[in-house]
Amino acid sequence: MNDWKCKKCGYELKAQKPPEECPSCKKKCEFMDISCYTPDCAATGKDTRIK
Repeated sequence: MNDWKCKKCGYELKAQKPPEECPSCKKKCEFMDISCYTPDCAATGKDTRIK
């Protein structure tokens, strides 16, 4: 599972792939994969450097 963040409202969710519509703002949004792929963010599982 990956962590996803809506580029419009910042809503975050964990899923295999992002939904077509954001569950929070109810818009068709682009989602960014904010999953951690480096050791420096392994504690949280999310890469907080991605805005």
